[in-house]
Amino acid sequence: MQNILIINAHQPYDFSKGELTKSLIDIATKALQNKGLTVKHSKVTDYAVADELEKWQWADAVIFQFPSNWMMIPWLAKKYMDDVFTAGMGGILCNTDGRSSANPNINYGTGGLMKGKKYMLSATFNAPKNAFDNANEYLFAGKGLDDLFFPIHCNFRFFAMTPLPTFACYDVIKNPTIEQDLKDFESHINQYF
Repeated sequence: MQNILIINAHQPYDFSKGELTKSLIDIATKALQNKGLTVKHSKVTDYAVADELEKWQWADAVIFQFPSNWMMIPWLAKKYMDDVFTAGMGGILCNTDGRSSANPNINYGTGGLMKGKKYMLSATFNAPKNAFDNANEYLFAGKGLDDLFFPIHCNFRFFAMTPLPTFACYDVIKNPTIEQDLKDFESHINQYF
C-alpha cells in the first residue's frame, strides 16, 4: 500500500464539532506519512464527485473515519456514498452488480473493480465498549462492532475491497479516555499499514 485516502465522514452538530475525528485523521496522516506513504483527504461536507472517483481509483486503501450517529454513519456520509458510489457504477468502482442476464439469480455483488484495495472503518461512539459482544447488554443484544456496521462493509465488498480490522473509540462523551484512544489508534494504524 502506497496511496491512502482518508475520508472525514463527520457531520457537524452544535454539540459535536468534529475535534476527535480531526485528531484521529491527523494522527493517521502523520503515522502514514512517517512510513513514506502518500495521503489524500476528503470530507463528506465538501466534495466534487469526479474528484472523489479519481481519489478512489488512486488509493490503495481507504480509511473511513466517522462518528456513529444513531448506530450508523451520519447522513452526509451516506449522501457521499450515494453520490460517489452511484457515479462509480458501470466501470469505475464496479461493473454493475456482477450478475449476468443469462443467470440473474447468482453472483450479486461480484462486479467490483477495486480488487486488491483495502479499507478500514474507524468510528467514535458514545456507547461503552462493554455494550458490544455482550448478550447481557440491552441494545446490541450480543452483537459486535462489525455486526453493527455490516451494511457499510457490504458497500466496500460490493467493490471487491478487502477489510482491515475496524477501530473504535468508545464512550467518548460520558466517560472519555481520549488520550489513550489516540495512542491506541496510532498503534492500530502502524500495525495494519
